[in-house]
Amino acid sequence: MKSAITVLKEQFKHFNLIRRISLYELRNNNNANYLGLAWEIISPVIQIAIYWLVFGYLISGGEGRTIPNPTPGEPDLQFFPWLVSGLIIWMFFQPAATQGAKSIYSRLRLLSKMNFPMSVIPNITIFSKFYPHLILVVLTIILMQVTGYPVSIYMLQLPYFMVATFAFTYAFVLLMTTLTTLIRDIQLLLQATLRMVLYLTPILWVSQGLPDFLKILMKLNPLYYLVEGYRASLMGQNGWYFITSWDYTIYFWVVTAIIFMIGAALHIRFRRHFIDFL
Repeated sequence: MKSAITVLKEQFKHFNLIRRISLYELRNNNNANYLGLAWEIISPVIQIAIYWLVFGYLISGGEGRTIPNPTPGEPDLQFFPWLVSGLIIWMFFQPAATQGAKSIYSRLRLLSKMNFPMSVIPNITIFSKFYPHLILVVLTIILMQVTGYPVSIYMLQLPYFMVATFAFTYAFVLLMTTLTTLIRDIQLLLQATLRMVLYLTPILWVSQGLPDFLKILMKLNPLYYLVEGYRASLMGQNGWYFITSWDYTIYFWVVTAIIFMIGAALHIRFRRHFIDFL
């Protein structure tokens, strides 16, 4: 618990540093491209278009798809906005997790000369991915207006789910970046596992038709909670999801807290020796 508090204090103390360096890193990564920062939006948009083409049309024989509405008596949901509202989370989490996991060991020589805690490094990577995520969320809200899902009162819960997404991502990345620094094979294992996680999360498929025991098994994945929360916020399905699914909300935050405390404890214990693993 003490390690977790220490890491949290370091994030708040160096928040302005995290914000400035993350913006610099975002610009620097796209400096050589003609379209610059626009690629941070163009790339996920292209991926979304591919997933929509494959899972929305080709699989259904070119007739398009609709999704059963979890709210009884309500019309079915259009596949494209349903897909986008869940996929934007993956477009943030996947690169933040893979790049954040190697954020410390890839900068160890530089960090040995810096005078700030290493726990802020994963957060810099996450912040650099969170800015494009904010833009994608705004574009998704606009898309919802065009496709027949206007802003509703349930949109008020969206900031909560965005904070929850950021919190889980940081907890996960803090743990992974420590393990990856100690054991480099973890990075390759993580990349392979995340490819599978995309298809184990109800982003491209519907969970309503699954047997109850499989639903419970799938819900062990915290990303399930976040995806359903975004959809509840953007499309109005499931209403006040974090309240109606209060037991799942508690589970999500317990899992996030446990991952964060384990990650913080390992980080504090080993960070003085990180340079030895260079």
